Amino acid sequence: MKYLLIFLIVLAFFVLSVTLGAHNDQLVSFNYLIAKGEYCLSTLLATLFASGFLLCWIICGLFYLRVHLRLSRAERKIRLLEQKPKPIAPGEEKNSLRSKK
Repeated sequence: MKYLLIFLIVLAFFVLSVTLGAHNDQLVSFNYLIAKGEYCLSTLLATLFASGFLLCWIICGLFYLRVHLRLSRAERKIRLLEQKPKPIAPGEEKNSLRSKK
């Protein structure tokens, strides 16, 4: 439910920025590393917002995947350690042989 609310807020922000940008038919010069282009302000705002949004989701997804993998490795180690029998100390071994006789 929390994620749905966050998604709706972001979607409302995106719709608001596109709506405000649609009234701006002004051309702006956008200089990026490779070339320079003339773009409509609304198109430029929507494109940059969407690309930033996707980039943030990819980064957050990678961090989530890393934490999830660490957690599953730790749980597997715990399961293996719980299944191992306890090692017998050298003194206990002699006592267990005497009690069997």
